[in-house]
Amino acid sequence: MGKITSALKKAAEERLYRIDKIAKIREESRLVVRKMGNSRVDSRIVSYFDPKALITEQYKVLRTNFLSLNKGRPPKTMVITSSLHSEGKTITALNLAVSLAHTVHKPKILMIDADLRRGRISKYLGVEQEKGLTEILEGKGLLEEAMFHIDLENLTFMASGSVPPNPSELLASDAMRNLIHEVRGKFDYVLIDTPPIISVTDAGIVGALAEGVLMVIQAGRTQRGIVDRATELLHQAHARLIGHVLTNIEYHLPEYIYRYL
Repeated sequence: MGKITSALKKAAEERLYRIDKIAKIREESRLVVRKMGNSRVDSRIVSYFDPKALITEQYKVLRTNFLSLNKGRPPKTMVITSSLHSEGKTITALNLAVSLAHTVHKPKILMIDADLRRGRISKYLGVEQEKGLTEILEGKGLLEEAMFHIDLENLTFMASGSVPPNPSELLASDAMRNLIHEVRGKFDYVLIDTPPIISVTDAGIVGALAEGVLMVIQAGRTQRGIVDRATELLHQAHARLIGHVLTNIEYHLPEYIYRYL
């Protein structure tokens, strides 16, 4: 009986050790998601701060999947949307843009903030940008005045600009159609961040002008029925849904995998 008790005790201690070790690894992986130096870029843009972080690797997987679309000829213009607010849409779009910019052949990337109601890209990047998409569509600014960089030469951003009284109408205008056509000829990939599709019609409008739509879904929050409704709205708008991104996922990788990270 003593040997059995001793063996059970040893097994329990080893199990607790493994749990504690995994917890420490997870904690260390969180610590890399932080600001470096005096950067004003939001710490959630982990692809910008730490290309080797575990979370960054997931965005690289997303990048690989995107670049593999259509037998290696992915859409040049892609809308990123979600069903509801706060599903991680803009953060996902920014991390994907940075990951794409880091690829070996250094493609020219443009990310447009087409959320004319509550655009946040410039805020997440810590940049004050007066002119943006609104001013371009209203004819109150030049394209060059609305675009800006951080410190990646092949990654360009366009802020949303001021909040107009008619966001949907501006996005449905010929000016928006002409803008997408123009930037498509100047950049390898154009990512367009839009509001959630269920809240307003904007994502459907812009999605119909782009070559594909990526929908972000938050695990444990967004119900299947809501996702189905969002998908239906995109189809009704003649927007092509090319994939989904599931955020807020927690999973356990076998311990041996961590030895290679």
